[in-house]
Amino acid sequence: MQRPPPSDGASMKRAWCPPYSGPSGLYVRPFLDTIKGCQSSTPTFRLLDIKPTPAYIMLLIWAATTLGLINHLLFHRYEPSSANIPLLLLAIEPIVLLLLIGGPFSSARLLWSYFVFMGSLSLSIIAYRLSPFHPLAQIPGPAIGKVTKLWSLWKAWLGYKYLYHKKLHDTYGPYVRTGPNEISVIDAVAVGQIFMKGGLDKGRYYETGRHRSTPPSIVSLVGEAHTAKRRVWNRGMTSAAIREYEPLVAKRASQLVSRLREHEIVDLVCWFDLFAFDLMGDLAFGGGFEMLRDGRDVDGVGERIRVFTRASDIAGHIPWIVNTLHLFPQVGRIIQEFNNFGRGLAIQRMEKTVVDRKDLWYHLTDEAGHEKEKPTLETVAADGIVAIVAASDTTASTLSSLVWFLLSNPEYYRRVQQELDTVITDGDDPFDVNRHQELQFLSACINETLRLHPPVPSNGGSRQVHLNECGRNIAGRFIPKGTSVYTPQYSLHRNPDYFSYPDQFLPDRWLPDSKFERHDTSAFIPFSLGPANCVGQKFAKRELFMVLSVLFKSFDLRFEDGFNSEAWPMGRRDYFVVTRGPLRVNLTPRYRNARV
Repeated sequence: MQRPPPSDGASMKRAWCPPYSGPSGLYVRPFLDTIKGCQSSTPTFRLLDIKPTPAYIMLLIWAATTLGLINHLLFHRYEPSSANIPLLLLAIEPIVLLLLIGGPFSSARLLWSYFVFMGSLSLSIIAYRLSPFHPLAQIPGPAIGKVTKLWSLWKAWLGYKYLYHKKLHDTYGPYVRTGPNEISVIDAVAVGQIFMKGGLDKGRYYETGRHRSTPPSIVSLVGEAHTAKRRVWNRGMTSAAIREYEPLVAKRASQLVSRLREHEIVDLVCWFDLFAFDLMGDLAFGGGFEMLRDGRDVDGVGERIRVFTRASDIAGHIPWIVNTLHLFPQVGRIIQEFNNFGRGLAIQRMEKTVVDRKDLWYHLTDEAGHEKEKPTLETVAADGIVAIVAASDTTASTLSSLVWFLLSNPEYYRRVQQELDTVITDGDDPFDVNRHQELQFLSACINETLRLHPPVPSNGGSRQVHLNECGRNIAGRFIPKGTSVYTPQYSLHRNPDYFSYPDQFLPDRWLPDSKFERHDTSAFIPFSLGPANCVGQKFAKRELFMVLSVLFKSFDLRFEDGFNSEAWPMGRRDYFVVTRGPLRVNLTPRYRNARV
């Protein structure tokens, strides 16, 4: 029987509200009534006034703990592809739980529900990931890496992921567990099996730089779709096609030297960037940048690419968050601006009715009619942007590093100049590719630079053992399903098991009469391996020889007085491609009558 309200409401210190029968017969005050109080002129009820009983606390702890464990089991078995639904569930489950078990609804009890729920979920995840029952328990690694990707993500944010992996491999060996379900491998046999035909497919890292509204590029495609796209790219990188590109390389390299002659002291990193962007703009979109002419990146092309690649690289470490990030206008704007930039270049190229040679655009658009269907404008624009990103930064990075290595080792620099002066005499054409085949020591220096400073230090994103597989046996070691596998080139190339004196610049190791004890070229993969390796590696080598030949024939180089050359390598940041600090160099002309 309900207690009637008192006759004299004015004498009451607290207004009376009718009771509410909640689940299990417990006394529950409705949520809105609790917050607002009953319709009374006197404040009636505050959220924190409720003191939970010990029995209620035990019930709440038991229910929240059980719910946390259920969530762990659910998402452990069914890994979400997007964080949207899991984040929503994590936000509302403690509220629903509190309503179900009944009792007065208060902020104190809500905080208890969240604290116990999230605490039990976190503790169960940590305990499992550190336990011997985890599928990767037998692979060594730092405890923080086993528990969470956040530490590795922080290193990626700083751009020092490649140094972090190197330190881990120095400590733990060729197999290191770098994340809860992620390993890093620098075993040459395993790397070959991972990348060659029948190996592992690309992981979700490669999907992060693409919006759902844009077509996939060769970077993210797998399987038959990648094979079909690679067929188109291969036609653009045959020996015959590369010969068509040589005049463009010679033109831009000559322009580079001409602009350098105007200065005594230059930042070669900046000028190599301008050269590489101009050249790849010529090849992919028929020109349009003209950065060498202006002496700077007027349109901010390089900055757009750096922002995009950095954002994509960092997001690639937590790909499940990408769809959630797309809900924020700022993120969508970065991707959309980048896509619009590529589309604008493609439209400009299509408007050019007369082209004097077959450039890369000619092959990407399949103007020869080899394919059954013509690619769309958006598809070609995406491929053209890939060409600029992949070829410009990597080329400029290698050129910068090679100059730094040679100027840091004057004896090797003198040998390069002597070889060039012998093979290409004064007045000869420094762009003669037939003569470049005689430049054995310069070739050795290029290889040694690619070994010590690979243009993609972490070898891009991970490969993955799919969840629908039982697992893979790689080089005699079982890799369970769902595992992401990284193969960082920077660490692999410096593995003492494969190279003597691995951290030293010793180009003689690449000469035919080399006497080094360890020199295993199977561990040298600057252009990756297998069906998805760098399609433009032959062109990249041709480009390096042409630029370096004319540069070293035209100038004597030395570091600018006061330049801290020893600190320059630490300015390299790894965001899929490498960003670099200034490389200040003093230029002294050598042969003014050289054919440039």
